Amino acid sequence: MLTDVKISFFLATRILKRSSKAGTLLTIFIIALVFTNMIFLSSVIGGSIELMNQQTVDYYISNIIIKPKDDNRFIDNSLGLVSKVNRIPGVYHASARYEMGASLVHKSNEIALPVSVFNPDDERMVTKIHEMMKEGQFLTREDRGQILIGNYVAGNKDESKDFFESLGGVKTGDSIKVNYVNGVSRDYRIKGIFQTKSYQTDYMVFVSWNEIEDVLGYPLDKSVEILVKTEPGTREDRVKKTMMSFGIKEDVKTWKEQAGGLFDESIESFQIINNITLLVSLIIAIVVLFIVIMIKTLHNRREIGVLKAIGIDEDIIIQSYVLQTLIIGIIGIVIGFCIIQTLILYFSVYPIEFPDGNVSLYVESGIMIESAILLLIASVIAGYFPAMRIAKEDILTAMRG
Repeated sequence: MLTDVKISFFLATRILKRSSKAGTLLTIFIIALVFTNMIFLSSVIGGSIELMNQQTVDYYISNIIIKPKDDNRFIDNSLGLVSKVNRIPGVYHASARYEMGASLVHKSNEIALPVSVFNPDDERMVTKIHEMMKEGQFLTREDRGQILIGNYVAGNKDESKDFFESLGGVKTGDSIKVNYVNGVSRDYRIKGIFQTKSYQTDYMVFVSWNEIEDVLGYPLDKSVEILVKTEPGTREDRVKKTMMSFGIKEDVKTWKEQAGGLFDESIESFQIINNITLLVSLIIAIVVLFIVIMIKTLHNRREIGVLKAIGIDEDIIIQSYVLQTLIIGIIGIVIGFCIIQTLILYFSVYPIEFPDGNVSLYVESGIMIESAILLLIASVIAGYFPAMRIAKEDILTAMRG
């Protein structure tokens, strides 16, 4: 058995050395491009998913979110709960949010949107919205009569450029009217417009906790959610368990648990596209290698006849051609790996600009190994059948060429 493999390897390397170098290099280059294609799209998808995850943590949910338990609408005594959560090991800071239904009006534009409420000092320590100001300034604790709006809420004067209903291109310093569901109407000056490129976050508006207490006419001590930022390097699931062990009775979820439902359909769609691309790439690889090996075996038909005439077993001849495709496949995959690493380095410096953010390539080692194995299997399949067909011809037919 070992002797057969040695003979097959000897024949494979000998045939490769004697074959056209240009043809062999071209085949290796095609395999490298096929491998690159198999990895590239999945790495772009991986980068997009990583971007969505990062945006969710930085701008929308933070690391952990506390929601009212069961069918309750609000978390009561939320300021006391925030103070309690801030003392739990692993928690960096917590910020309570409240929401109140309203309609926003600017000239002829009117949109219905809940107004979110937070303590700006707490929010700065939990999310990074304050770092993404497109224009103007972030809110402060003392702000009254001022509002912070997302880029999609501000919109454009040309409505065809808007993703959602908007206020028609308002700017910082403009005044808008907010009609709350409790019947109170307030005129607000736009203090700032933020742009995180997250669809959920950029279609939100915020006022300060002090402002909403003026609107309600009484001190507010309940919230719809509490965002929790964990200490760097800590695992959210462990901090969640610690929080529950400290007697937090509300519904506590990590960002992955909360966001899973938000992105599952998008990720599933991405995976379908990726699987189709992977299948097409493998078919291309099989067809290309099949054609190359078929041409090579036909070219070496007479040589195969001679090998059979001197007593070389058919299986050894077939193995030698399979080994050729394996050698070509391995070299192509190594070159493809180098191309992928170069692309990762390039796009880390110059990320791809999508409407929802800048995407760098994100490659999981498992996907790279899986793609390499699939490509090698494709190489074996492509090399086996042409070699088997020629090797099984009788000696005289093969020697006639």
